[in-house]
Amino acid sequence: MTTGDLILQALRNSTLSEELRDSEIDALASLIVVRDFKAGQSILKPGDNELKDTLLILGSGEVEATATTGEEKVTLHLLKPGDLAGIIGFVGGSAMQISATVVAKTDSKLLLLDRARFETLLNTQPAIVYYVMRGIVRHVHGIVRRMNMQSVQMSNYIYKQGGRY
Repeated sequence: MTTGDLILQALRNSTLSEELRDSEIDALASLIVVRDFKAGQSILKPGDNELKDTLLILGSGEVEATATTGEEKVTLHLLKPGDLAGIIGFVGGSAMQISATVVAKTDSKLLLLDRARFETLLNTQPAIVYYVMRGIVRHVHGIVRRMNMQSVQMSNYIYKQGGRY
């Protein structure tokens, strides 16, 4: 598969392009750079500034988002092609707001969309920016919905156990 094909396939699997026409997907794809990560390589971590203004879209491979609570590492999500990471930095948050660590579980290809490059579309193709940002909101909403469901399931489990841990 060529790099161009990988980019188009990942974008079509992502919430980013749900409302975009083919020509708009092509315009977005032209802004993306593909980067390889080896298995075990750190992609994002709290306080890291390297990709702080970059939206990451998984093109291929397996990538895991984890958080450390005390001394325990907890898996938050196993990303699938088209899934996003680095949203906080991309929308203007600081690297200090990042709480998850994102690591390549297998050799992976990630699509990198730099915020400054993306913002060049504001003057020429603002509809693309609008629809992509709507896609990011839908993606974040899905994450929140999934986490809320997991919280309810955990509460129900604890309640059924009579509060015993």
